[in-house]
Amino acid sequence: MDRFQLKKLMQTHPDAKLKDLVQQLLYEDIVNLRLAPGSKLNVNQLAATLGISRTPVVEAVAGLSDIGFVVSHPGVPGSFVLDLSLTDMINLYRVRDAIESEAAYLCAHHIDDRTVIELSDLADAFRDSVLRRDIRGMKETDMPFHRKIVDACGNPYIVQSYDLILPKLIMYQASMLEFVGKKESEENPWMPSVQFNHIAVISAIRLRLPDLARQAMAEHIANSLSFTSRSGDVADPFQTLKK
Repeated sequence: MDRFQLKKLMQTHPDAKLKDLVQQLLYEDIVNLRLAPGSKLNVNQLAATLGISRTPVVEAVAGLSDIGFVVSHPGVPGSFVLDLSLTDMINLYRVRDAIESEAAYLCAHHIDDRTVIELSDLADAFRDSVLRRDIRGMKETDMPFHRKIVDACGNPYIVQSYDLILPKLIMYQASMLEFVGKKESEENPWMPSVQFNHIAVISAIRLRLPDLARQAMAEHIANSLSFTSRSGDVADPFQTLKK
């Protein structure tokens, strides 16, 4: 995040309030892990980086606090980026499993051929990106694959529920991709499943096998969680993101 990005946003959204644009930049940096989980936000430094006064930064931080991406700690001054932990990820992925597995099941019933092709292309591209350790390629194909399945499921309540967890989910997905990109991930016993799970999901959907699609998605989510839990040499791999 810098003043050039802010200037570009101001040009794109000339009627937007400055605090809202700053909040958008901070939000994007948080969910994409450009601001480390658990790190303290230095309002003065952020204002200097953006070339603006403290007031819109303070208001932006307050806005992120309202939606849960910035927190405070009792007895500790300042505001902090929402932290990540393996325990929290387990809880989140239980909800994710319920939503995305059902979405995959429904897609296998009535998805159109065009969406099947789009999902297949995303699955192939994700696999190739993992093999190349291409983090940008993985980010561009991973969440879009899952989002498209949810959007195509035909149940608006599933879509609404997914929207509620999506920002936090993006944070954990970004962290998992950071783990995939590390050379030592080759030693992780769950690495092979990361490469091919998307293909297994779309194959079941393409064959119009709802139960298999649900199972494949559930296995994918479980494998992603297992991969993350085995990343690094510490009990909670998210602690390494703070270093």
